[in-house]
Amino acid sequence: RETLEKKDAQAGKVLQKGVDLFNTPEVVQKSGHVERYEKIMRENRLLFTCELIQEKLTGAYKLTDEMQRAREIAEIMDMWQETGNSHLLWFGRLLDSHFEGIIAHATYRISSGKVEGMNQKIKTVRRQGYGYPDDEYFFLKLFDASRKEYVRNVKSPKIYD
Repeated sequence: RETLEKKDAQAGKVLQKGVDLFNTPEVVQKSGHVERYEKIMRENRLLFTCELIQEKLTGAYKLTDEMQRAREIAEIMDMWQETGNSHLLWFGRLLDSHFEGIIAHATYRISSGKVEGMNQKIKTVRRQGYGYPDDEYFFLKLFDASRKEYVRNVKSPKIYD
């Protein structure tokens, strides 16, 4: 805002002289920057609020103290309530229902990533295995898939030595 106010104060200042040879007009500093900024902020207040909430949420998840994180999340939930937007209110209710777990994550950084990965592996084997003769064979395939080490980018063998 301060920068825009400085630009408005310099309204009418010649930024570039016109050249008759190339038929280019003179460029003059325009005014109305602050009014345009205020109009954009009024029209996009919800978007601006979402941006602020996203920054605060990112900062809250980096905190390792449960009380500080609880205060930050509570402030964010208050911001959602003030917007009145149905989507943000839904997300606020979701955050409220998981509040204890989010706060506990500050102290105990436990993830369910390995369990979810194994669930995806089971789904993949099941999808590939239509036509397995029985459940025992399916479980053997699951055990076999869980023991194999997954290598994302396999190096190609050298052909020329």
